[in-house]
Amino acid sequence: MTDDEPRTKVTELIRDGRIGMLTTMTAEGRHLSRPMGLQEAEFDGDLWFFAYEDSAKVAQIRANPQVNVSFATAKNAWVSLSGTAEVVHDRAKAADLWNPFLKAWFPDGLDTAGLTLIKVHAESAEYWDSPHGRVVTLIQYGTAALLHKQPPTGDNQSVEFP
Repeated sequence: MTDDEPRTKVTELIRDGRIGMLTTMTAEGRHLSRPMGLQEAEFDGDLWFFAYEDSAKVAQIRANPQVNVSFATAKNAWVSLSGTAEVVHDRAKAADLWNPFLKAWFPDGLDTAGLTLIKVHAESAEYWDSPHGRVVTLIQYGTAALLHKQPPTGDNQSVEFP
């Protein structure tokens, strides 16, 4: 596997996942995760999400910008991405990322009061990709348990981002 292949795989899995669980740290030191819709952008090491300026997640990012975003795909794969988040006020970037489905959360579109972007810059990621669907994987896990053997793990890689 070349150095670029794991990064390419992370990109594919993130694209397939579409909804990420953004995990931030609360003021009390607890991890808090919530689903966030990933915006259509070519993954170059940065993930983009829309948010409200006065939301708890924005306050948490300002206090502690280290975050995690995890994805699960319908094809039995997972990605866990660690990075640094920042709040970005860039109307041109928001317009570039905007899609009509966002109106459900931001009814006035780009003119919604308090609309902001969260940019997560990836520092590292790890993925697990099972070569088979969920049913085959469950059968393999069950068989391994009955035979007191370790189940096949599929493809698991860690990736560092510059």
